[in-house]
Amino acid sequence: MGEVDPAFFQDPEHRPRIVFTEAEGIPLIDLSPILSSGNVSVVEGLVSEIRKACKEWGFFQVINHGVALEKRQRIEAAARKFFAQSLEDKRKVRRHEKEVLGYYETEHTKNVRDWKEVFDFTIEEPTFIPASHEPDDKEVTEWINQWPEYPPEIREACQEYAQEMVKLAYKLMELVAQSLGLPADSFRGFFKDQTSFIRLNHYPPCPAPELALGVGRHKDGGALTILAQDDVGGLEVKRKIDGEWVRVKPTPNAYIINVGDIIQVWSNDEYESVEHRAIVNSERERFSIPFFFNPAHYTMVKPLEELTNEQNPAKYRAYSWGKFITNRKRSNFQKLNVENIQIYHFRI
Repeated sequence: MGEVDPAFFQDPEHRPRIVFTEAEGIPLIDLSPILSSGNVSVVEGLVSEIRKACKEWGFFQVINHGVALEKRQRIEAAARKFFAQSLEDKRKVRRHEKEVLGYYETEHTKNVRDWKEVFDFTIEEPTFIPASHEPDDKEVTEWINQWPEYPPEIREACQEYAQEMVKLAYKLMELVAQSLGLPADSFRGFFKDQTSFIRLNHYPPCPAPELALGVGRHKDGGALTILAQDDVGGLEVKRKIDGEWVRVKPTPNAYIINVGDIIQVWSNDEYESVEHRAIVNSERERFSIPFFFNPAHYTMVKPLEELTNEQNPAKYRAYSWGKFITNRKRSNFQKLNVENIQIYHFRI
């Protein structure tokens, strides 16, 4: 990425601090009870842990999650090989406004360029999405994955890992549903034609880690994010009790789970999505793999009727998930003059 272009510079109030606070007390939740035991009281304990984590932090880490370590290692190795290629080779699968999946190295968050390169692929092949963000346009288009020729094993590694993520996401959504006092399968129907995707992130060493960010501050627009990060670390979250940015220390073979904006809306603000960012390192490259669990494009996202009443009326009006993401995608390819669409635009 060469010298640091001012396009990467964060505004002074959003620059990372070189002296950071390591988060303490982050919930670390053991999922083995739902994998091995049908014991009701054990599962109830797990559900209350999830509730506490979602309310107090908006994210948590999970261990004993059932994802085969070998599949995670395989996709990580493939990602390293892919990103080690020349820019010319990586750009053979470069994404653009018509083909929105594949490799990209000039992404912006909050209209500031991120210090990273990415490779995106969807879970469903093809994935159906509205053709435009215009409300009256009913046309639907297909997102097709662009698979690189090198490394040859990348497609299979990605697809196998994706299936593991989907299984884990459904289990987590069942626990989230139960933690809100709903039947375990309450959310399942929303994901029948899911628009979920996985991103391979590569953050090269940065000569100005005090000025740039790997990913600027943001909240995830989907339902749930499952993040694998390497041992370098770099994820920071905004702690709810004091608004302080705190660093999340990597736990070997754990996953970090983020509550997304859709859960915030479905729960009518009972749970709030968490603001987070990725800082960069002047000496070491960093890799991470987030899985974004997203519903079907035709989903109208709104507070669930079971969680609203006269005392607690709906705080959001319904919005189309497909139109929302189509709108979001526009800012990946052009610097907008205004902040991209957010759920607060739908507040009642």
